[in-house]
Amino acid sequence: MKLQVFDPPMCCTSGVCGTNVDTKLVGFLNDIEWLKKQGIHVERYGLAFEPAMFTKIAVVKNTLKEEGNDSLPIILADEKVAYKGNYPDRKKLAEICGIEWKEED
Repeated sequence: MKLQVFDPPMCCTSGVCGTNVDTKLVGFLNDIEWLKKQGIHVERYGLAFEPAMFTKIAVVKNTLKEEGNDSLPIILADEKVAYKGNYPDRKKLAEICGIEWKEED
């Protein structure tokens, strides 16, 4: 499975930049690393850094055209929109990727 994350414009993808640390992004970064350890191929694109990818992938381009930036982040699972509008938690990511998740993971 391939998971692609299309992030809204921001200064970095870690959430640890500037004076306001975004704990949701820090958690999401940890969840992405967990997914990779489960064998999920993850690609991440930032609108501020790789805008061409947002127009290259038709489903992302169309979602942005129809729903605007409020649809970001857009998360694709095998090239289909699996989640959008905010970052899912680890349990939801496991569900999207079809892998088992336990509370202690």
